[in-house]
Amino acid sequence: MHLEIPAYGYRKVYVDLRKEGYDVNEKRIERLWHLLGYRSILPGRNLSKPGIDRPYYPYLLNGLWITVPYQVLSADITYIPLRGGFIYLVSITDWFSRSILAWEVSNTLSVDFCITALEKALEKCQPEYFNTDQGSQFTSEAFINILENRSIKISMDGKGRAIDNVYQERGWWALKYEKIYPGCYETVSEVIKAIKEYYEYFNCKRPHQALLYATPNEILHGIPPQFSKGTYEGFKVKKAS
Repeated sequence: MHLEIPAYGYRKVYVDLRKEGYDVNEKRIERLWHLLGYRSILPGRNLSKPGIDRPYYPYLLNGLWITVPYQVLSADITYIPLRGGFIYLVSITDWFSRSILAWEVSNTLSVDFCITALEKALEKCQPEYFNTDQGSQFTSEAFINILENRSIKISMDGKGRAIDNVYQERGWWALKYEKIYPGCYETVSEVIKAIKEYYEYFNCKRPHQALLYATPNEILHGIPPQFSKGTYEGFKVKKAS
């Protein structure tokens, strides 16, 4: 029932079970619900809740020139709406090319799906910097250890500074307004298929104004823009005001 309607909390599960004839009480459903680690999939006000006693790292990208692929990668989590609830999406972006290197979905905010995406991205490259927010997933020991073991410089957004990860935020906007919202998807399998299709389009076919109308894959592989007289040479990260 939880997988079919992930927006349900334990109270609605209890009501449906009673309607189906199960002789259970609400307290038992609540106890089992928490024992199994379930939670309803609804958007929270803040997906980047810090962990308790977790290490934090300074933001290292102020004024940095981004001049080559894989110099800076970033990760972030957002929620993707369905008709009956939400799922969570993590993606990893190369800042120079804007290419989406890896992504994963989950119905919980555990660290596991973030680590899976990270490992997929690191199979493709060895970045110099890796930027995230201060959420508990990204400050977890398991996530940090992977980066430290590969001598990757860890950078974290300042609290309340969503603009520090602006290229990730722009990617969310494009995905949601160009694919997710118009599609009104009903099931998890449908939205996973939609995300896969969109990211293939985003990387390989969608021209980006910031890339002089080249695609992320063209920039990633050193193919010069075809519809601009300029040459894409990267950019300088704006300093926080």
